[in-house]
Amino acid sequence: MSVPAVEIDHIEKRFRRYKQKPTTLKARMTRRGIEAEEFLALSDVSYKILPGSTLGLIGPNGSGKTTLLKIIAGILRPSEGSVVTRGRIAALLELGAGFHQELTGRENVYLNASILGLSKKNTDAVFDDIVAFAELEDFIDTQVKFYSSGMFVRLGFAVAVHVDPEILLIDEVLAVGDVGFQQKCLERINSFKDEGRTIILVTHVVDQVRQICTEAMMLTKGVVHASGSADDVVREYRRLLLQKDVSYAMQQETKAVEVTSVQLLTTDGSAAKEIRPGEGLKIMVDVEAHANVADPVVSLALHDQHNVYMYGWSTADSGVDLGSVSGKRRLLFELGALPYTSGKYWLTVAVTSEDHSVVYDLQEQRYTFDVPAQSDNPPVAYIPTTVTVEAL
Repeated sequence: MSVPAVEIDHIEKRFRRYKQKPTTLKARMTRRGIEAEEFLALSDVSYKILPGSTLGLIGPNGSGKTTLLKIIAGILRPSEGSVVTRGRIAALLELGAGFHQELTGRENVYLNASILGLSKKNTDAVFDDIVAFAELEDFIDTQVKFYSSGMFVRLGFAVAVHVDPEILLIDEVLAVGDVGFQQKCLERINSFKDEGRTIILVTHVVDQVRQICTEAMMLTKGVVHASGSADDVVREYRRLLLQKDVSYAMQQETKAVEVTSVQLLTTDGSAAKEIRPGEGLKIMVDVEAHANVADPVVSLALHDQHNVYMYGWSTADSGVDLGSVSGKRRLLFELGALPYTSGKYWLTVAVTSEDHSVVYDLQEQRYTFDVPAQSDNPPVAYIPTTVTVEAL
């Protein structure tokens, strides 16, 4: 059996959280006399990451993802437990981390590379590739204090992926920078996967986790909430976030009425894998009641790939009363022109009682469709526009 590249064993990390701001220099330095409480950032976290795996770390803000990544990188020490890593680590944890503001981009490349274990000779060999990847040929001899956030990320990522790491740690930095560079970073990550390197990625863009990660772990309030295949963990994360948008998501499902089939269709009735901006969408929902159920409500909700709630509708919103349902029913929701211009969208289907106090069935973000981008710079919304010309 393969030896893990990263072995996390019952990690705990505690911090002291001060309840008041120090008013003197002495108090600021000693913290004496200032009331504090212990804060448990991570609790009993264990996980084994095999060589060549790509692990996505996801969870709400403050769940402990960055703290765990810093412990793996050796920047923080755990309060309890241990982490064993096998292989050279390159970590891209914060914007500009490890850069000296007064040094130029060139000087910071050599500084960062030396910290990551490269000799000057080895850095010389990859220097031109680093600069080309970062697209900073015209600014490499400029002090980095004059760099934009995107330039910081480009240089930091370029160094990290050119020091021949066996383990690459990435914390949310792919959210900064232009779309073209983000795509180049994702392509490099995929090439690292093909080469059998180990990658741990922290991101809030959970669709990235589904696309590039072989497995995922979800943290909530410092504990492991779920782990396993990327699809399963992302689905659980979406369910957790959905609780904020759908008032009945916390209720227990009774299965008295079940959703047996959902089909996404174009306006001409064919399967809808892609919907172009401005086109309509049909959603065919089959339900089956296993007993007489009075006045069930069938609801829909659309979320985008960042889990932003985009739209919701129900039979009640349309004034449709299903009455007493026993056996099978088929419902057809016909949505007009979709205003979305690009991205992946996730559909939730639920059956509840009329007052939402009882949940019969809830299928969270189980169905998807894509809206292809119509340009390199897609707008936020699609607005049908006509142009007329007349001679003057």
